[in-house]
Amino acid sequence: MIREGDDGCGGAIAHGLQCGRTAAVGEAAEDADQTRRLLSLAAVLDGMSRKDAAEIGAMDRQTLRDWAHRFNEKGPAGLINGKAPGPVPKLSPEQKQELKRIVETGPDPARHGVVRWRCVDLRRVIKERFDIDLDEVSIGRVLKELGFAHVSPRPRHPKQNPQAIEAFKKTFQPGWRRRSPARR
Repeated sequence: MIREGDDGCGGAIAHGLQCGRTAAVGEAAEDADQTRRLLSLAAVLDGMSRKDAAEIGAMDRQTLRDWAHRFNEKGPAGLINGKAPGPVPKLSPEQKQELKRIVETGPDPARHGVVRWRCVDLRRVIKERFDIDLDEVSIGRVLKELGFAHVSPRPRHPKQNPQAIEAFKKTFQPGWRRRSPARR
């Protein structure tokens, strides 16, 4: 037998919801899972057995009890699924800032053996500096998070002759000229 104010799950349902009124709150909720849970709690308050009320919400009695406790602690907002925190990042914020500084200063060809950073090169540097093994895709995500784009300038050879480039541009045949809009 369920006593008045008792949710039948081990504790009274708080937050001023009475029999019949919980269903109205459930209908007003925008989250489908929250609505389902509120309707199950309303059914218990209306005198339905815990087993039948749990079936309304597609859960078992223990899960209904757990949701009743969350409802008592946080109100109707406690019946909404929270976002999972996800895995802990391998690089700390300080290490990310150090990586940002490394990328901004660029590689030293004599020391690093490269003229521009690639994810595979940064992977080696991160392993040496921080003793953390990151996948190249993860390094790309971190670089994007730090504000770097995947676009890189065309590499220049260290012994490139700027005068020869300009002389080539001056003697190069101009391409087809576009017609002016008036001639069309």
